Amino acid sequence: MTPPPRGFPVAEFQQRTRAAQALMAEQGLAAVLLTTEPEVRYYTGFLTRFWESPTRPWFVIVPASGDPIAVIPSIGAHLMGQSWITDIRTWAAPDYADDGIGLLVDTLTETVPVDGRIGISDQMESHVRMPLADLRRLEEALGPRRLVGDATITRRLRMVKSEAEISKIAYAAQIATRAFDRVPDHVSRGMALSDVFRRFQMLCLEAGADWVPYLAGAADASGYADVISPAVDVPLVSGDVLMLDTGLVWDGYFCDFDRNYSVGSPLPDVAASHARLIDATHAAVEIAKPGVTIADLFHVMNRVVNPGGDVMEAGRLGHGLGMQLTEWPSIIPQDHTVLVAGMVLALEPSVTVMKGKILVHEENIVIRESGSEFLSQPQPHEMRVI
Repeated sequence: MTPPPRGFPVAEFQQRTRAAQALMAEQGLAAVLLTTEPEVRYYTGFLTRFWESPTRPWFVIVPASGDPIAVIPSIGAHLMGQSWITDIRTWAAPDYADDGIGLLVDTLTETVPVDGRIGISDQMESHVRMPLADLRRLEEALGPRRLVGDATITRRLRMVKSEAEISKIAYAAQIATRAFDRVPDHVSRGMALSDVFRRFQMLCLEAGADWVPYLAGAADASGYADVISPAVDVPLVSGDVLMLDTGLVWDGYFCDFDRNYSVGSPLPDVAASHARLIDATHAAVEIAKPGVTIADLFHVMNRVVNPGGDVMEAGRLGHGLGMQLTEWPSIIPQDHTVLVAGMVLALEPSVTVMKGKILVHEENIVIRESGSEFLSQPQPHEMRVI
C-alpha cells in the first residue's frame, strides 16, 4: 500500500471547525476552549511529541465564527505557524507567576460576549490540561462569562473519520501487519519476553512506524492472566501462548490490534479458544453497518465467546480508534451509539481458556454505507506458531 499524504489539506480543518461551530450554535456556546493534545491537533494539525513534557499548558479557542486562535508557549510558535492557524498568541513559558492564564483571559474576553458560555470537555475520556489553581483563576477572571461543558461536540465530530483519516489508520495497520508477520523469524523459544518486546518494536519501526507508544503483551502456558502487564525477563517455553498488542502511530494516527502465537503446536483447547475469538470477530463484522448499535456488536461477540451470557470481566469488547489508541465509544451492552459510515472500531473479544487463563483477539474495522471492512489484515482461525 502506498503511503497516503502526510497531514491534511486546509479544507479539512476548515470543515472540522465549521462543523463544530454549527453544533456550538445549537448549544448556545460562544466559544470552545481546547486544552489537550488530540483536541488541539484535531482542529489545527499541530503534531508534536513535545506534549510528553508536563511543564507547559497549551490552549486553542474555537470561536463562534472565524478560525481558531492559538494561545501557546512561545516554544511552539514556529511549528504552529506551519499550520493553517494565523492568529497565534504566545508567552514565554514556563512562567511561575502567570503561565499563560492572563493571555488566555485577554483572548477569551476579546472573543466572547460578557454573557457568553465557553465550552470545555467534561465527559468520560476527557480532561482539562492545566493546574486546578489556574483553572480556578481563569473562572474567576472571566467574570460573568462561564465555563460549561462542551456538549461532547469535539468527541462527536472525532468519532466519524474522514477518508483521509481512515487512510492513515489503514496504513498504520498495514505497518503492524508486516511487523506481526516477521515475528516467527525473529522470536524463538528461550528468548526472554522483554527481548521479544524490544525486537517487535524494532520490527514496527523497520516496517515504517513513526513511533510505537503502546506495546502490551504476555506469554504463559495455555494463555495469560492479563493483557496490560509490562514485559518480564522470563524465557519463552513450549506450550506458551505469546500475545503482542501494538498501538503504533503513523502521521499521528493509531492502529490497535494484537496477534497470538503458540510456542510449538497449540494444545487443542488453546486452538479451539483461538478459533472462537475469530468467529466472534467475524460475527461482529457481519452485522456492523449503519443503523446497528454498539451494544449489538457487544452482544453478538459475547454470545460466541461467552455463551452463558455473563459480561466478561474485561468489561468491554472493543472501542473507537483514531488519533488516540482508544477513543469513544466503548463496546459494552450499555452503549447504544448508532453506527454511521466513517466510524473506526477495534473489535476485541476475549475468551477464558481455563481458570486464570484467557486469550484476547483484536481487529480494526471501518463502517461503510454498505457494511464494514477490515483495516487490519484479518487473522485466520489457525494460530500462528513459533
